[in-house]
Amino acid sequence: MNPFTSNPSLTLALEERGYLEPTPVQAAVTAPETWGRDLLVSAQTGSGKTVAYGIAMAQTLLGDVPALPPPGAPLALVVAPTRELALQVERELSWLYRHAGARICACVGGMDAQRERRALQSGVHLVVGTPGRLRDHIERRALDVSALAIVVLDEADEMLDLGFREDLEFMLAAMPAEKRSLLFSATVPKAIATLARSYQRDAMRIEVERGKQGHVDIEYRAIRIYPQESEAAVVNLLRLVESPTAIVFCNTREAVRHLSATLAERGFSVVTLSGELSQHERNQAMQALRNGRSRVLVATDVAARGIDLPRVGIVIHADLPHDVETLQHRSGRTGRAGNKGVSAVLTPFGRRRSAERLFTEAGVQPVWVGPPTAAEVRALDAERFIADPALAEPASEDDLEMARRLIAERGAEDVAAALVRLWRARLPAIEDVTDPGERPPAGRPRPVYSERPAPRGRVAPEDRDYSRPARPGGGKHALGGGGAWFRIDVGRAKGADPKWLLPMICRAGGLTKADIGTIRVFDHETKFEVSAEAAGKFTADIKKRIGETPLIEPLGPSREGGTAPRAGGKPDKRTRQARKAQRDG
Repeated sequence: MNPFTSNPSLTLALEERGYLEPTPVQAAVTAPETWGRDLLVSAQTGSGKTVAYGIAMAQTLLGDVPALPPPGAPLALVVAPTRELALQVERELSWLYRHAGARICACVGGMDAQRERRALQSGVHLVVGTPGRLRDHIERRALDVSALAIVVLDEADEMLDLGFREDLEFMLAAMPAEKRSLLFSATVPKAIATLARSYQRDAMRIEVERGKQGHVDIEYRAIRIYPQESEAAVVNLLRLVESPTAIVFCNTREAVRHLSATLAERGFSVVTLSGELSQHERNQAMQALRNGRSRVLVATDVAARGIDLPRVGIVIHADLPHDVETLQHRSGRTGRAGNKGVSAVLTPFGRRRSAERLFTEAGVQPVWVGPPTAAEVRALDAERFIADPALAEPASEDDLEMARRLIAERGAEDVAAALVRLWRARLPAIEDVTDPGERPPAGRPRPVYSERPAPRGRVAPEDRDYSRPARPGGGKHALGGGGAWFRIDVGRAKGADPKWLLPMICRAGGLTKADIGTIRVFDHETKFEVSAEAAGKFTADIKKRIGETPLIEPLGPSREGGTAPRAGGKPDKRTRQARKAQRDG
């Protein structure tokens, strides 16, 4: 007997997908004692719940019959809390029921309601949707629920958290009393238990893979960081773990926008997902990740539930999760269907106790480490380069002829060095970060960062001069005097941040980060120091940027042991002349 199901159509679909052994939740839900019964199931995210209830539905819809009857009023309904989860469920059920001839309709907010109504009127077997849209179709008499034999509430706890209780109760009351109901929930709080008692008949309680061991396929890492080095830590983690797909979670939409811009600036192929995007934009982002055009998803917790992306090797919590449930659902995007994954939680040094409480409540024991260093990433880069399949591919005669010519004219060592440069050029830049759990390197005093806003009348932390490069790993000329100061006409009011200003400055004047010293961000402008060796060429290069924004202009030489001029004030004669020269070309 097939370990999943006795139905021949589903057996064929599962074998085509390579399903050989059921996961614990799939085995529990399809056990003989569950047949025909209402179920209340709690299981960890990523445990194969969709396939589990898809097979359980077949016991009611198909039995041992290979095909469904002609489509008409729907026989099954799956309700999910979010559009992404509903569309994901539709995709899963489509391949599972393909050989049974199922016609499936998705009804979700943000999509064409008229087209959904036409699909429902033409006849369907299964409907998958979100509570609000489904209720709207029922009230407009476009969705006939009188023939339903089975209903599934997926992520029921999330639906209640999002305020869909009234919609759920309306739909459940409109359905036939003799239907079978399956309620799936990551947790079973009092509200879920009450819902089950009200709308289920003698439901069988199934609890799978819970307790104090956490998710066995996920390796948790707690990454110690300085608060202002979180973006650099994200960059190095993405470089260290070269996963085909990676998800970075932030707590706010603004953080998503800022971090995604930073990663794109560093050379990552990145898309975003948050509540402010339209359904079309969300679909485009998900498709880019599925077909490999993008590698990194930066998202709010809208992606923490129901998003099933292929080959997610790492989940990064750029912001500490608010609670255990958020930690578990975010982390559950990796380590799915038997694959291994990494959940990296960035932990600012001032919030370690909060993080430890979170891990204790979640029943996981993370490995506490510092952020990946530039040296670690470079060492891995070297190993990956040596193991690159391109180096092992057989060469054509044309390739060999060109290789012999290059070696004859340039020498083997120069050719190999050029190959390394070309290979490195396609990689995102590595960041220099410091582990707060270790002593800072000599000559680099640890700044006193604060997570609280500065009191009135005091200089905010980002305006203070810590006598260190504003970016870790800054130039050797950063504070030595003899360099020159420049200004950019953007400040905090326009979102200025050294993390994205630095590469922009480098591009504007052909500099490297070693040429740039202290960067000081003020309300309406930013000032930065350029080494004496590079200042002359940089001044000439920025004069060519006529009409380009943001405006970069010189301020004058730095004083030995001094700091940048203060923000505001009337520019001196030298500065006025420099500005006029830049405008006049």
